[in-house]
Amino acid sequence: MSKPPAEQPAGAALPYAEFVAIIAFIMALNALAIDIILPALQQMGESLLVSDENARQLPITAYVVVFGLSQLLFGPVSDRYGRRNVLLFGLAVYTAGGIGSVFATDFTTLLVMRAVQGLGAGSTRVIAIAVVRDTFGGRQMASVMSLALMVFMAVPIIAPTLGQGIAMVAGWRGIWVAVALIGLAVMVWCWIRLPETLREADRRSLRPGPVAEAFRIVLGNRVAASYALSTALMFGCIFGFLNSAQQVYQGTYGIGAAFPIYFSAGAIFIAASSFANARLVERLGMRRLSHGASLGFVVATGLLTLVAIMNGGIAPFWAFYWLICVAFCFFGFIGTNFNALAMEPLGHVAGTASAVLGSLQTFLGGVIGAAIGYAYDGTVLPLALGLFGLSILMIAIVVVAEGGRLFRPQMGP
Repeated sequence: MSKPPAEQPAGAALPYAEFVAIIAFIMALNALAIDIILPALQQMGESLLVSDENARQLPITAYVVVFGLSQLLFGPVSDRYGRRNVLLFGLAVYTAGGIGSVFATDFTTLLVMRAVQGLGAGSTRVIAIAVVRDTFGGRQMASVMSLALMVFMAVPIIAPTLGQGIAMVAGWRGIWVAVALIGLAVMVWCWIRLPETLREADRRSLRPGPVAEAFRIVLGNRVAASYALSTALMFGCIFGFLNSAQQVYQGTYGIGAAFPIYFSAGAIFIAASSFANARLVERLGMRRLSHGASLGFVVATGLLTLVAIMNGGIAPFWAFYWLICVAFCFFGFIGTNFNALAMEPLGHVAGTASAVLGSLQTFLGGVIGAAIGYAYDGTVLPLALGLFGLSILMIAIVVVAEGGRLFRPQMGP
């Protein structure tokens, strides 16, 4: 990477811009595998003879749940065998899951292939962060992650439109071809250009003990456990919306082919708030931003629930859309800060604890989101009630984490 020789980290052999780009694309594969299929979920279900419209959401759930659990595998394995080869294996599994989905002849096979893809995707989150941590430290690490996340946040904006365009030209199987080809392209890029970043001296033995110990430490610490659970509830809101979005937009409101446009416009709010959080967090602190945003999320989802109830379960589209956009605008100030607050007391086990937190949050969030999505009844009330209920519970858990006091000043730099 283009830095002075004295600062050049061991194993770093890429120009800085390419390093940021490759990390961003590795991370983006996960969002791509979810968002690109949203416009085609019902088409897939019809083609594979799934009569229950809510069950057609399961390709998202199968992917997310296995993605969450597999992070516990890839964290310790990459600490033992290195980042590069384990990442290449994970990307090969991810690509194989996409290829298998192309040839699925029944819904069960599709779900199995999605689970395979989720298994491979678990490597992308854990190892992308580990590679950055191996190569940079302090503010440089934060800078790389911020730049990578800016690219990552573009995926939810672009992917649904891309998915709908492919489905219109080549059907839903064409989407899986695209996912597999993109996964293969990233794998080849990493194989040719990404060096091994884990030094031989830093390799650890592959034992279940450290993972079990990290679970004990995370769950035994009130602040870490509370913020981890709160983050899982926030992810439950996100996955609940993702599961329901296509049915709500196209089924309840009948917006048809305009679905990706509305979805992508909403994703811009999350991207903008994430960018604003990066600029404001040093000045205002994680607690002020995340606690205030959590209360804002309660208000927005509470208003959505009230409007839905007053209109027989179907809020006017303009009210639904803007309240959803406002609610998820707050996510950019919640997710990153809650995760950082959960990690704050875990510096002595940071690497394994990060895998444990990521796994817990994604797995629980995926299960909760599936429950919200499966409750869809043709109205927006199940979604609104689910988001509002989770937001109330989230605030209650944060209060417990903070010993009964919100907006407590941040301790230390």
